[in-house]
Amino acid sequence: MHCWARALLRVSGPGRARGPSWLWRQGSGPPPPPPRGAGAWAWGLGLGLALGTKVAAGCEQEVAGEVKPPPPVPGRFSRAIESSRDLLQRIKDEVGAPGIVVGVSVDGKEVWSEGLGYADVENRVICKPETVMRIASISKCLTMVAVAKLCEEGKLDIDAPVQKYVPEFPEKEYEGGKVTITARLLASHLSGIRHYEKDITKVKEQKEKANKALKLTQDVKKINQEKKLKEKEDKDAEKNDFAKTKSEQDDEVKGQNLKPIKKTKEFEHEEYYLKEKFESVIDSLKIFKNDPLFFKPGSQFLYSTHGFTLLSAVVERASGCKFTDYMLKMFHDLDMQATVLDDNEPMIYNRARCYICNKKGRLVNAPYVDNSYKWAGGGFLSSAGDLLKFGNALLYSYQVGQFKNCANKLLPGFLKPDAITMMWTPVPNTEVSWDKDGKYAMGWVVVEKQQEYGFCRQQRHYVSHTGGAVGASSVLLILPEELDSDVINSGLVTPPRGIVVNIICNMQSVSLNSTALKIAEEFDKDKLA
Repeated sequence: MHCWARALLRVSGPGRARGPSWLWRQGSGPPPPPPRGAGAWAWGLGLGLALGTKVAAGCEQEVAGEVKPPPPVPGRFSRAIESSRDLLQRIKDEVGAPGIVVGVSVDGKEVWSEGLGYADVENRVICKPETVMRIASISKCLTMVAVAKLCEEGKLDIDAPVQKYVPEFPEKEYEGGKVTITARLLASHLSGIRHYEKDITKVKEQKEKANKALKLTQDVKKINQEKKLKEKEDKDAEKNDFAKTKSEQDDEVKGQNLKPIKKTKEFEHEEYYLKEKFESVIDSLKIFKNDPLFFKPGSQFLYSTHGFTLLSAVVERASGCKFTDYMLKMFHDLDMQATVLDDNEPMIYNRARCYICNKKGRLVNAPYVDNSYKWAGGGFLSSAGDLLKFGNALLYSYQVGQFKNCANKLLPGFLKPDAITMMWTPVPNTEVSWDKDGKYAMGWVVVEKQQEYGFCRQQRHYVSHTGGAVGASSVLLILPEELDSDVINSGLVTPPRGIVVNIICNMQSVSLNSTALKIAEEFDKDKLA
């Protein structure tokens, strides 16, 4: 029944007592019968006003559990907030995500944090800035900071064999020869340790296909360069050569398409759904430590969460305390009070539920998993506010060394500038699938500043990492401001300078990297306006 109908029954339904007076106010009892004559119009007016008030109140109660649209946001970044909210809402509607939380900071100050949708669909609990979700592979960024901190303190040699710290991990061979795995190689996914795919044949086929595609792209570029050089000498000859080469390329592509490689979908790997509780990171090494390497360490890039599990064992031994204890202490130092282990047993306030879409495209609860086997690579929970603090702490550490005139007034960063530079220096031949402009560094993806043509696309320098876990998707992106000497020496600004964006979602397989970059660019426009 409509809320206005219910209100009408409540006010003037059968069985109500009738008062003697035709003058009636809301709250003074049921309305009297309508008078006759000149007083009829006044009675109708009073009853109409009362009903209108009650109907409005009833309707408001009826939608109390629904997400109400936010009021307009006044201020310097109102345009960016409205634009970014609309973008996120479109993404949410497009993929059917139950809930999304976003946080944005500008020059170290949080300017926008908001939840869209539901943290708990069944109980109609809405998302809010304090909502805690799985951050998935953003955990690798946290672990890498721990590695860098131990390197600074002289407790960890990043280029030493991992067996120096973890003798439980067996020495490895590749094609009959002994090879060395170091923390540096683990942090850049160059160790040769597998990811969730156990079939080395499938991985090699996929790598070969990717390499062929890359080589084909390089060949096309080379052909274009040769074409420009030969145009001056002989246009006709060059035209024929290029047409022939193009035909050969088409034949090669057709040949590749004749036998397509069946690729396993990411979340079909059984190790995503482990339910076993591992008591230590050393214990979780048994999942992969006896498996053969997929390639010679240092020769190829293969994204590996298991590699970060081994890295967590290195951190544990180098620090002298349990990996989880070391990380929780680091979170305390960074003031990340809402960042905790993704443990199923303890009560974690504001924790969101996780969801997936079933084969029919219907939203269902994500299956139970225990992520204790991969704390370092995908086992932490966090909030929008905490991830902004983390991003700004690194941005401050990255920039504080440039403000030499203010060095005595500024506190040191959590990491030294050299450590951040090491962590954010891209490694050759580490192209990643989720950002075509980026290369992997150490625990982060880095996109370098570049512009090929005048008045065309300008590629900004930024660092980021995405995450995907059972029932969760995430991204953390840092867009540093391009500082010049005049700004630095003016003494009017202090680090951090730049935009930090993070988005967390309680449904898996939601691509958020390009969305985070667009949001960062929107806020950068308002900052410069």
